[in-house]
Amino acid sequence: MKIYFNPDKTLWSQILQRPLLDVSGLYETVQAVLNEIKQTGDIALRKYTKKFDGVDLEEFLISEEELTVAENQIGPELKKAIELASANIEKFHAAQKSEFRKIETMPGVTCWQKAVAIEKVGLYIPGGTAPLFSTVLMLAIPARIAGCKEIVLCTPPGKNGKIHPAILFAAKFAGVKKVFRLGGIQAIGAMAYGTESVPKVYKIFGPGNQYVTAAKQLVSMNEVAIDMPAGPSEVMVVADESANPVFVASDLLSQAEHGADSQVILVANSRELVEKVQSEISLQLEKLPRKEFAKKSLENSVLIVMENEQKTVDLINEYAPEHLILSTKNYRELAEKVINAGSVFLGNFTPESAGDYASGTNHTLPTNGWAHSYSGVNLDSFMKKITFQEITENGLKSIGSAIETMAAAEQLEAHKNAITLRLKEIN
Repeated sequence: MKIYFNPDKTLWSQILQRPLLDVSGLYETVQAVLNEIKQTGDIALRKYTKKFDGVDLEEFLISEEELTVAENQIGPELKKAIELASANIEKFHAAQKSEFRKIETMPGVTCWQKAVAIEKVGLYIPGGTAPLFSTVLMLAIPARIAGCKEIVLCTPPGKNGKIHPAILFAAKFAGVKKVFRLGGIQAIGAMAYGTESVPKVYKIFGPGNQYVTAAKQLVSMNEVAIDMPAGPSEVMVVADESANPVFVASDLLSQAEHGADSQVILVANSRELVEKVQSEISLQLEKLPRKEFAKKSLENSVLIVMENEQKTVDLINEYAPEHLILSTKNYRELAEKVINAGSVFLGNFTPESAGDYASGTNHTLPTNGWAHSYSGVNLDSFMKKITFQEITENGLKSIGSAIETMAAAEQLEAHKNAITLRLKEIN
């Protein structure tokens, strides 16, 4: 990990640069696969599942029997943990429901807004090096609360053609009825276009590797909406003398173990603290089963000593981290100044892991600086809002002349005429 001491602002963008992936030819490759899925449906799904996942599949849909078997394979302790996490996720997202009032903008002119669920949504759950069953809860529970009529879930199969039982249990527990053993580009293409086996959806959610991300971006141009742009996961930890170096190191490593392209950044107010954290990282790293992933991630990561608090705030907001942990004595005051972040964790006893699993907040968050303009997944992500207006005769009299004037100024005579004819009728 590289160390920087009070770096000048002109160097920040270079220091904070995310890991760069070689994407030459990526979009052409992905588009070719998507085109084939659109044209040949299930035939292409089988072809690319064999090519990319190494398994021949006849049936993509997970049966009720498989769901039952998976449930029986899950131990009571994990079931209890999933139930606790689900309850907190449900409570937090259900509280996001909002009531809309009818507003009379002027006498006789009434406007209001109604939130309705997106009817058909697709959830992508990565398999890869870790079975992310927690992401099932993060996406399926708010989709159910929102009232989405059809929830389609895709997740890649293992070499044996099976899905990790924890993913299947979480899906069943969250109320998902349609689970498909499909991963990568083929899963995104299937949900975007629809095939003989997989229904077409209106919006696709979920993280994934560079191929999944590219596929989501490509299908979003013409076919479906997506939750947000996404990239490798990241965390920024801001710490001062009140922080526990053991905790800080564990937070950095918990992010680093996601994968080689993850990024971790420590911003501390003293060199002494940085050195303590470095020492603790070395100790904890050797005990991790995924230490090789973490080691590669740490190569992309930086330690920054920043003694000026305002510059620390500016650094946070320029980087716009997916996860931000504030381990400082004045973390509440500091948090008020944060305007660009996916999710913020306050104090020494609020690790990122809590938000990843069970505190109730959503862990599907904007990465790669997209927190400048995107929110993480929330209840509104699964809804759309329709506006309504109702105008009485007196109301039209009140605003009619203004509409006529504006329409005439834009040289849209038919717009003006729609008002003029009604006003004549009223008079």
